[in-house]
Amino acid sequence: MKCPICTHLCQYFDDLSSRVGYYHCHRCALIFKSPEHYQDFDAQKKRYDLHQNDEEDAGYRAYFGRFLDFVLPRVPGVRNALDYGCGATSLLASMLEEEGVACDSYDPIYHPDPAYREKRYDLIVSVEVFEHLHHPEEVFSELLEGLRPGGYLAIQTQFHPDSESQFLKWYYRLDPTHIFFFRPETFHYLAERYGCRYIGDDGEKVVVIQKDRSRAET
Repeated sequence: MKCPICTHLCQYFDDLSSRVGYYHCHRCALIFKSPEHYQDFDAQKKRYDLHQNDEEDAGYRAYFGRFLDFVLPRVPGVRNALDYGCGATSLLASMLEEEGVACDSYDPIYHPDPAYREKRYDLIVSVEVFEHLHHPEEVFSELLEGLRPGGYLAIQTQFHPDSESQFLKWYYRLDPTHIFFFRPETFHYLAERYGCRYIGDDGEKVVVIQKDRSRAET
């Protein structure tokens, strides 16, 4: 099977215990589940509804705080933002607003207002979303179109261990709604393909990319 990000021919491997198959791209480092194991929208919603994310919980706030501590120093001058795939809460949007950044929220399940498509943002954040997407490159492209020239895209998703044997021991793949698994190399490839500047990553799960300042708005 070809990689859905870079079209390179992938190597197949599987988990014999669960009979779940995976494909590993050795060009852009993407790993993804065999398509027969993708879950539909209703199945994903049932899984998300089990999440107990309390906006008053100090640990939940600290979780987003660590994300913002990495991102905000690398995105100077942002005035408005979109939290794409925000889930059931608006905590991250509220925390951005505390930093002086007006923030909209969108989630296909809990906040399905499509009005964000008519706007352009200085910053789009997407936390623990890309691993669930059936077509991550399409969403990456869509989010870039939602940025002003020079705007920033900040994505959080756990980077997989770049070893198939270690991957099979990795807790993050066990969530049945997790389909795609990334490395910094994957986002380097996407940034180069779309003419973006790769600002940096934290080596664990967060990456920041800047849209070309000369790229015209659509």
